[in-house]
Amino acid sequence: MPNRHPYADPDLQEVNNRNRTARQLLTTFARSASALHDMWRHITAALDDGPALVNEITRLRAEIRRTRLSRANLLAAAHATLSAHRDGEPDPLYYLRDELTAQEQQPTHGHPVRGDGS
Repeated sequence: MPNRHPYADPDLQEVNNRNRTARQLLTTFARSASALHDMWRHITAALDDGPALVNEITRLRAEIRRTRLSRANLLAAAHATLSAHRDGEPDPLYYLRDELTAQEQQPTHGHPVRGDGS
């Protein structure tokens, strides 16, 4: 059964577009009602968070994709190892060692994954 998200993925480009539109409207309102300067400042500060959150969501989505692929590859290697053992292959752990070696060579956030616990 595939993993289902408990919530719909927002369209991040649309989030950025709505944020930009809100900023433009806010700028227009702030010019016409400058007496409310403090209120406009608070609203602008709240809108400033949007692009940073979109960037973080984008980064996390990519990390989740990498993690899911890694897990799927390890699971496939484990199944291959068990089948090889069941079939009497001379080195059934080859599949698992090969996948672990491949994953250790994959960069994660600019750093190689280390399998020695350090």
